[in-house]
Amino acid sequence: MSILPKTNELGFYEIRLESIGGLGANLAGKMLAEAGVLGLGLNGSNFSSYGSEKKGSPVKGFVRFCEADTEIRAHSPIEQPHVIGVFHEALYKMVNVVSGMEPEGILLVNSAREFDDIKQDLKLEYGTLAIVDALQIAVEEKTKVNTAMLGALFRICDFLDPESMKMVIRKTFEKKYPHLVEPNIRTFDRGFNEVKFKTYETPDNAEGKEFHRAAPQLGFETQEIGGVITAQANSILKDLSGSRQGFLPQFEQEQCINCAACDTVCPDFCFVWKEGEDKKGRKQMFLQGIDYQYCKGCLKCVEACPTSALSDMRETMGFADAHRVKQNFSLAAGGML
Repeated sequence: MSILPKTNELGFYEIRLESIGGLGANLAGKMLAEAGVLGLGLNGSNFSSYGSEKKGSPVKGFVRFCEADTEIRAHSPIEQPHVIGVFHEALYKMVNVVSGMEPEGILLVNSAREFDDIKQDLKLEYGTLAIVDALQIAVEEKTKVNTAMLGALFRICDFLDPESMKMVIRKTFEKKYPHLVEPNIRTFDRGFNEVKFKTYETPDNAEGKEFHRAAPQLGFETQEIGGVITAQANSILKDLSGSRQGFLPQFEQEQCINCAACDTVCPDFCFVWKEGEDKKGRKQMFLQGIDYQYCKGCLKCVEACPTSALSDMRETMGFADAHRVKQNFSLAAGGML
């Protein structure tokens, strides 16, 4: 009798993790695969795909399971997964996270928003949507997002044994970081227990999301002779919101003394200034606020601020709302960058 609930034509149960560097999706995929192989005797494989190895860059993790009598001879990226885990909501803007999703697939999203809002953002028509506020759990338990996401993934993949993962957590931390064992087990349990599900009815003739492989803008047929870059350098299309890990600087203008300490440490020139006059009639630049399109959430400005004008806040808006806020703010500030 098969342990796996469903497999594709090759006999694989496939999971794809969509994340950014720094959230631990690579480790989560590795631990998920180990749980099936060592805990249940399944055959499994795991690997990740990423570009530059830096915090904030898109990362994909792939996990395949099959019965012990089936060999895994496929090592290509997973294009039609049964389960997709999205570790960061801002990925919606730059990565098609639901590409290749099966009609009856399960999509897990790290979010504090409502089901229908996420469904609308991702243009989902049917399937099962799962939501867990992994960031809030990690903040409260002083751990990482990936442990909470693992708990939710174990709830989805109910053929896996949660106790085997708790043993892995103990083995991982008990020697060097014994104080992290219990917080991570609590985080795993909360992810497992706090994930919520909503299923949108799948019609009989439903088709899965078509898989689209990202194509480079320039190739051997489209590149200019000699590799000349014809587009001038600009930051119009630059958007660093995908690099944020759930927190943003919050600006309180009443507390600001316009010292520019924040602007000095900001690596991406996010702060918007406007010329004005002080109380003595002298010309001075006054801070108007933050353009969040260019903010990657490093919070260096919060550390540098000598007053309480800047503090960290949880990012809870969807990307569409954030874009509208950015547009409104740019108009209010006169478009000055």
